[in-house]
Amino acid sequence: MVEVNGVRTHFQLTRSRQHTGPAPIVVCVHGLGYDSLASFYLTLAAPLSAAGVDVLAYDLRGHGRSERPRDGYQVADFVADLTSLLDILGIDRPVHLIGNSFGGTIAFSLAALESARVASVVSIESEPATTAWADRMRRTLGNVVNEMSAEENLAWLAETFGGHHARLAKAAGLIIQATSIITDVPRGPLLTSDDLRALTVPVLSIVGSEGFQRDNPHALQAALPNCTTEVIEGQNHSVLVERHHTVRELVLDWVAQHEPACGEAAGVA
Repeated sequence: MVEVNGVRTHFQLTRSRQHTGPAPIVVCVHGLGYDSLASFYLTLAAPLSAAGVDVLAYDLRGHGRSERPRDGYQVADFVADLTSLLDILGIDRPVHLIGNSFGGTIAFSLAALESARVASVVSIESEPATTAWADRMRRTLGNVVNEMSAEENLAWLAETFGGHHARLAKAAGLIIQATSIITDVPRGPLLTSDDLRALTVPVLSIVGSEGFQRDNPHALQAALPNCTTEVIEGQNHSVLVERHHTVRELVLDWVAQHEPACGEAAGVA
């Protein structure tokens, strides 16, 4: 645990198991609500480390084992937390940001603000903080509060997806009700189309054919100057958890191709 921007923050730094040179650094940023660093710890951290990559994962403010302040949940707050965490840990080389859902939104905003700190972005079922994104987030967060407060909805989740999923959903509703997330997150600050065109860091967008971007899975590639899209057929929004083997291979190939020259000796394969 370290104090980041006045918030006690839980993190895990998994060092590469290879020591032939400076390892690439991947920073995993999880989603909003019931997500935490555990989603990356259980899917990508160990295999990436075994392949020669340093992996930093952390719990966003209000999530997991990190502190839960009442206020301060704009995208800018999450970005400031991440930059401060990198500073505290002495990570001054460009990092590869892997953002799942809302975590990808944070990654895009950091890349737009401080591109020199970012070697690349891997966006998993995610998109930048734009006006259209903010409108959807307001509706989504409002729906979560309504649905998670109804016992019949929680019972349906338990019956359909299991008790664990229902407990996570209930926890997400409690986080939203106990904080200013529902009003803060959509405020951004938001990125304009000009901001997106100026975002030149390499981006890999991984989406499910049945996920949140199913109507236009290549929309991000059209909006960004340096974006590659991978569509996983038959997959919904839960790409990271349900198709982590596929994501793992995509990430390893991507990092190997986009690691700055100083990290080439790390043995990424």
